[in-house]
Amino acid sequence: VIRAIELSRQLGLMQEGGFLLKDKFEFAQDLIRQAVTYVRNRMTEDLQIEEKTRFDDLVTNIDKDTQDFMVSRIQTNYPDDYILGEENDLYHDVKEGHVWVLDPIDGTVNFIAQGRDFAVMIAYYEEGLGKFGLIYDVTGGNLYSGGGQFEVTCNGKPLSSYQNRPLFRQLLGANGRMYADNYLGLADFAQELLGVRVLGSAGISMSRVLEGQLFGYCSSISPWDYAAASIMGEKLGYELLTMTGEPLDYKSRQAVMFIPKAEVARVKKVIHK
Repeated sequence: VIRAIELSRQLGLMQEGGFLLKDKFEFAQDLIRQAVTYVRNRMTEDLQIEEKTRFDDLVTNIDKDTQDFMVSRIQTNYPDDYILGEENDLYHDVKEGHVWVLDPIDGTVNFIAQGRDFAVMIAYYEEGLGKFGLIYDVTGGNLYSGGGQFEVTCNGKPLSSYQNRPLFRQLLGANGRMYADNYLGLADFAQELLGVRVLGSAGISMSRVLEGQLFGYCSSISPWDYAAASIMGEKLGYELLTMTGEPLDYKSRQAVMFIPKAEVARVKKVIHK
C-alpha cells in the first residue's frame, strides 16, 4: 500500500510538471507573438542606433525595448525564473535553475539596413536541459517552435527529421567572413556542396536548416543566437558543436556548426583538417 501511494504521488508530480511545462510553452508562444507585434508596430520609427564592439555590431532602441517588454512579462508570470538576454548585460548560467534565453532581434544589421531577414528568439532551460525553443521569422511570418517533449513545427505544421541527401545537392549557411577566410577549412568543405548562403541572421539560417533547406550552418555566435535552434534541432537529428571540438560554454561567442548528427564525423574530417 505504501509503495502504491508513493508511485501515485510520483506520477502526480510528473503530470503536474508536464502540465506546468506545457503552460510555459504556451506562454512562450504567446509572448513571442506579442514581441513580434511590438517590433512590427515600431519598424517605421526613426531608429536610435549604437555600436557595441565595432561598427557592424549594432543595437537599436527597439532591440532594448523589446527585450525589456519580454523580461517584464516573464518576471510577472514566473518571478522565480532567471533570464539570459542579449542586451543590457542580462546574464545567468543556463545550468542553474529555470532560465529563459532571449534574443529580441536576431539580425539587427538586417533589421536596420533591409527591414527583413531578422528574428525574435526564445529558449527555455531547466538545470541546463533545453526544454523548448522558438524562432519567429518576423517578416516571413513563420514561427518555429518545439523541442524536448514537444513536436517541432513551423506555424503548427510538423517538421521532418533530417533526410539524408548527397552533399552536392545541398546548400550550406555560413558566416561570410569565416567562409572568405577559409576558417578551419570551411571553404574547402563548402566545395563539396552546391554553394553557400550568407543570410546575416543565425535564427533565420538555422530555421532553414530545421526545414531542410540548408544542410547546416557555421558561424561565430553567442548563446542567445543558437539556444532555440539547438533545442529544436536535437529533436530533428541535428547537433550543435564548436568547430574546434570544444564543448559549448553558453557564456561567450564561439565558432559553432549546426549540422546533422549523421554527418558529424564526415564534416569533422574536413573542418579539423
